[in-house]
Amino acid sequence: MGKKLDKRGELLHTLALLVCAAIWGSAFVAQSVGAEYVGAFTFLAVRNWIAVVFLVPVILVRDRILLKKGSPPVKPANRTQRRFLFAGGAACGFFLCSASAFQQVGIRYTTTAKAGFITALYVVIVPILAIFFGKKVKSRIWSCVALAVAGLYLLCIRGELTLSFGDGVVLVCAFLFACQIMTVDFFAPQVDTVRLSQMQFLVTAFLSTVCMFLFEQLNPDALIMALPSIAYAGVMSSGVAYTLQIIGQQNLNPAIASITMSFESVFAALAGWVVLGQSMTVRELSGCILMFAAIILAQL
Repeated sequence: MGKKLDKRGELLHTLALLVCAAIWGSAFVAQSVGAEYVGAFTFLAVRNWIAVVFLVPVILVRDRILLKKGSPPVKPANRTQRRFLFAGGAACGFFLCSASAFQQVGIRYTTTAKAGFITALYVVIVPILAIFFGKKVKSRIWSCVALAVAGLYLLCIRGELTLSFGDGVVLVCAFLFACQIMTVDFFAPQVDTVRLSQMQFLVTAFLSTVCMFLFEQLNPDALIMALPSIAYAGVMSSGVAYTLQIIGQQNLNPAIASITMSFESVFAALAGWVVLGQSMTVRELSGCILMFAAIILAQL
């Protein structure tokens, strides 16, 4: 079991999740480009197979460095630990694959702005789930959640907020992402975080591949066109960012973790501003400020 974090450790883990959110936000352009060429399951399958392969040398090099330093091994030492690692990877992978699939389907029937706002509502769902799992959520955290949701609304929603079919599908996605965060919160302190991340990608890749062959038609030419975008998403958004998520969530309050990761929307807006030249209004900047204030207050 993991140890309770001190203030310095909590700050470092929060910073890891902030980097994770920055990568997810900046990868939005790559994901949008790739989606123009291949189906959702094809994109998800290839992306996660790339992430699985990417983490192989990472694990080997990390294990060798630890061995030279005389540190205790981090790989499972017996059958019970291996089963626990597999169970964690299977659960995290299932929720990650399901959430990503629901999000991709929902985006077809709603606007990107509304999809981004509704997806990030996991900042509200996570503390509620945490209570059901016997975790304490301080009143200060609820205030931070309210600030984050208000910031997300200003950042993402420009018109009237109504719930359509697509919005409902994306709301299911938000619930599944919240389940993935809580699953990581349970398993991360008890297993090797990098191996848990790789197992999560392996399960997601397998499930996505099955769905790809069942529901989509693979076009090799389109796949080649989408490959640069998929490779970026596989290495950075999956291999690096989701691994940082598992490391960052280790022994960190899941409510604080969800608030920090919701900053993905801010980084996506900033990436659109810097890379694509999309302007940001005073309303959107105000939303960014409110979300940043929520993260700062959660750390005080």
